[in-house]
Amino acid sequence: MVQNNYYTYMLAIIVSIGGFIFGFDASVISGVVGFVTAEFSLNAWQQGFVVSAPTLGAVLASIGAGPLSDRIGRRKVLIIIAALYVVSAIISAFAPSYAFLVVARFIGGLAFASLLLAPMYIAEIAPSHLRGRLISINQLNIMIGFSAAYFSNYLFLQLSQTAGVGWLGFSFNENTWRWMLGIEAIPAIAYFALLFLIPESPRWLIINGQADKAESIFARLLNKAQAQVQINEIKNTLSEKPLSIFQALKQLFGSKMRLALLVGLSIAVVQQVTGINAVYFYAPSIFELSGVGKNAAFIQAIWIGLINLFFTIFAIFMIDKLGRKPLLLIGLFGVVVSMATIAYGFSQATYRIDQQSVHDFSTTIDKQALTPVLDIEFHSDVEFKQALNSALGENVVSEHQGELMKAATTMNSTLILVGLLAFVSSFAISLGPVMWVLLAEIFPNQVRAVAISVCGIINSGASFLTQLVFPSELATFGAAWTFSLYGLFAAVGIILMYWLLPETKGKSLEEMEAVFAKKQQGNLAPNLDIKSA
Repeated sequence: MVQNNYYTYMLAIIVSIGGFIFGFDASVISGVVGFVTAEFSLNAWQQGFVVSAPTLGAVLASIGAGPLSDRIGRRKVLIIIAALYVVSAIISAFAPSYAFLVVARFIGGLAFASLLLAPMYIAEIAPSHLRGRLISINQLNIMIGFSAAYFSNYLFLQLSQTAGVGWLGFSFNENTWRWMLGIEAIPAIAYFALLFLIPESPRWLIINGQADKAESIFARLLNKAQAQVQINEIKNTLSEKPLSIFQALKQLFGSKMRLALLVGLSIAVVQQVTGINAVYFYAPSIFELSGVGKNAAFIQAIWIGLINLFFTIFAIFMIDKLGRKPLLLIGLFGVVVSMATIAYGFSQATYRIDQQSVHDFSTTIDKQALTPVLDIEFHSDVEFKQALNSALGENVVSEHQGELMKAATTMNSTLILVGLLAFVSSFAISLGPVMWVLLAEIFPNQVRAVAISVCGIINSGASFLTQLVFPSELATFGAAWTFSLYGLFAAVGIILMYWLLPETKGKSLEEMEAVFAKKQQGNLAPNLDIKSA
């Protein structure tokens, strides 16, 4: 049995490398955006689009990833995904323009379908008592990827300030952001190679009439008795032939699936509109707004990665013990409290540039142009940034944001750091791993791929909008209002999850249908006129 578990863990780890690359790809842009904004003279909406372009690709990939994996298999689609990561990393590093960079990152976003396929594959090979933990390995790898990107960004930032030569003829100080993006090609190539070592999902093989192959794979994953039970359960839940996409969609949107779909869509939206990707992808910029300076902002972003990693490991050990629903509710409550803390910290800030600060500024800042804003105290980050933009121009302010905010800001920056770390830890024990576990286990075999694709589209769409509008939200409404809104969305999430979500731990994928049918009758029948499950 130990040997069986070892092989299962090995497959889960290999497939979850895609999570590491996603995490790296997603958060590396946090260090890149300031450099490309200055180099390509981007406005707030263009900044948002550079950051969110991969998520737009993920929206499109989510439409086809599930159905394509049903048609050609989970393994082949994962290999295609790995190839897209390689191509995107290389092209992004050599992008000659804003438009070229957006296209390159959009290609990488197509590979974000790994977020859907990896949990689905792991759920289909894992025994029920290990499923939550094994799927959470993918979330753990995402967090390791986030941390690695923050470390990598800080490393290249330091190299750009101390070493000008670089490698392969590309200097660090002139190509800092290109090194930050290009280094991703190394793990992407490794992922592509390792995926050739994994077998196809045994559940997919049975659905597609290849039971003999499935039995041989299950024999390596489970003991003989468990393998036979799993095979029989899968066969009993299947029709004589696989459902077409349209049949699967019809079944998914039918009355029997109403609660499962509502839970899936609700958690897919809540995970993103609580602001996690705004924090991940703009972390150094947020810390710069608290007045700590550029280098300190990059260092504090590393703390986000480390805290994320620690609490994700905690969630992996607790998700099959404490359960999905308790973790989700505890984490969402933590999000509400932490966002209220951040909003309060920013609301108490004041901004003032004095004559002494001007003398210490970089030579590239026109000190004379700052005369209209000298010795004026601002109580709003929006008003202060607008005054700076009028005096210096948006490009100069964007390039020197850390320096300007450090000189002018009076606020409790420690409170902002604590609030952001509390938010990340709350997310890491709840919305991060729990969403992917739930999506992989609440839908029946024949509609699982299509259902995860539908939820993935909604999740990616919410993520895209959150990332796209974040710079404009800060510029228009300010940090305090923006983070207050994220806390409000988390409060709505608590209500929805408490009302809708049944506990799923310890249940086989095939048993889940009965759990949701019973919960649906109790929760939704009076309102939706559901006579039976």
